[in-house]
Amino acid sequence: MKKLLLIAILLPVLGGLGWWYFHERELPDFDPAYHEYAYITNGKSNTVSVIDLRTFRLMRTLRVGTQPTGVATNSKRNEVYVVNTGSANVSVIDAEHNTVVATIGVHGMPYFIDVAGDGKRAYVANSGSENVSVIDLDRRTLIASVRVGNAPGLARVTPDGNALVVSNRESDSVSLIDTRALRVRSTIPICHQPEDIAILPDSSKAFVACSGSAQVASVDLKNDKLIALLDVGKTPVSLALKPDGGELIVCNFDSDSVSIIETSTDEVSGSYLIGTHPTRAVVSSDNSRLYVSNFGSNAIAVYDIEIGRIVATLTVGSQPDGLALSASQNYLLVLDSQSGDVTVIQKRKPRKLEPGEYGLLTMIPAGERPNNIAVKSFMLPPK
Repeated sequence: MKKLLLIAILLPVLGGLGWWYFHERELPDFDPAYHEYAYITNGKSNTVSVIDLRTFRLMRTLRVGTQPTGVATNSKRNEVYVVNTGSANVSVIDAEHNTVVATIGVHGMPYFIDVAGDGKRAYVANSGSENVSVIDLDRRTLIASVRVGNAPGLARVTPDGNALVVSNRESDSVSLIDTRALRVRSTIPICHQPEDIAILPDSSKAFVACSGSAQVASVDLKNDKLIALLDVGKTPVSLALKPDGGELIVCNFDSDSVSIIETSTDEVSGSYLIGTHPTRAVVSSDNSRLYVSNFGSNAIAVYDIEIGRIVATLTVGSQPDGLALSASQNYLLVLDSQSGDVTVIQKRKPRKLEPGEYGLLTMIPAGERPNNIAVKSFMLPPK
């Protein structure tokens, strides 16, 4: 076992103070062929931080375009894609060497990128130019621009690859694009200021969070129609779908709560206080645990989905936002947007002086205003 001297946990004492203690923490042994990295976009540094998740150290800082925001990985090749909002382009990172190998121009004010399941195309909604850029990832070129509604915020491809769902924030609608014909097949009015999108694993439905109307829209992707508008909390800003597709979690920023939607029946089964200004959430691969970043209270809430309650609240850095789980699911990475670092939380067996199932493993410096994160793991035979 490798050992590393890391910050373990902050223990509260009387008077609101605390003390840090340090010790050697064992890290798992990895096959020499195994690689796993986290990629963090730093919006004010114009960089991407690359963290080696085998050692939990900052490995490299890559210069990309201006104001990088969205980041996504390719499931079929060892590449990572970064959207640069200020320079209206996409940086391509070779994950095997962690170098920027190409830059692809798109259109005005892109924020997010999504990659098709077959790894051949990427889609970028350009909020400043009312269109979606379609990128051929084999040739690393822009092959089409599809006009949609006003201020498209996000373009999400269905798991079967046949359709693209685009949220038009200033048109209060979604555009459904046929990915083979590369044309809009339907435009569906929904609720006010649609933003985040979640799509069921069978590609039958899309759910769209509307931050301006405290609602989530359920959209039938087989018949191209609105099924229901579901009332949730104030300012729903992000969605997290359980891997099995059965439940959808909504982060309600101004209600300090999460709402849980039963996706088969389009019903809100409940809303639960979770912390101050929840922004992002992620669900464990076994569908049991929900992790929520509370932007306003500098904490992560751990919610047990089966028993329906918070089981841990963990202090992190300032203004936590983006979240990601390691491939093993044993480490939660938290982007602290104001303090400019990444908090690593470990799921572990309790030890002496370490109460609870979770503990702070370490904090890793990133750049200014980290805002999104993606994890890429792969096998690569040693040279």
